[in-house]
Amino acid sequence: MKIEKNTAVTLQFKVADAQGRLVEESTGPMVYLHGGYGNTLPKIEEALEGQLPGYQTTLNLQAADAFGLRDESLLRSLPKSQFPPGVKVGGQLEGRDNEGREQVFNVMKIKGDTVLLDGNHPLAGKDLRFTLKVTAVRAASDEEIAHRHVHGEHGHHH
Repeated sequence: MKIEKNTAVTLQFKVADAQGRLVEESTGPMVYLHGGYGNTLPKIEEALEGQLPGYQTTLNLQAADAFGLRDESLLRSLPKSQFPPGVKVGGQLEGRDNEGREQVFNVMKIKGDTVLLDGNHPLAGKDLRFTLKVTAVRAASDEEIAHRHVHGEHGHHH
């Protein structure tokens, strides 16, 4: 079966930075619903459209096409007293961006009584190399299409 809108695509992947250093590698299959549902990067969907199981490719994506450019307005410096006990570097907290939308912030540094947060994706601002191998393609169920993501093994669980 070819990859097209409303197919569940199973991939193995590696992500490296522009210098070839490994950033992330799949430990198991990744499954996403193909067709503009926001379950993977648009440039990955574009490259996989019409392909069959067994297809392999390497994509070199500029930061804007990967996880976006860094947005310095998403940096925050707040008093430690505003955080729950046990806040640690590397932790994630939900907050709001400048437009009031929910935003995940990563705790980057704790300096004295100040906590430094970053709302950018950890890979924002980086050019990346994605190595992809399609291992399976199947028709998505009506429920998966309605929910806009894959269910079951390696997919979303309710």
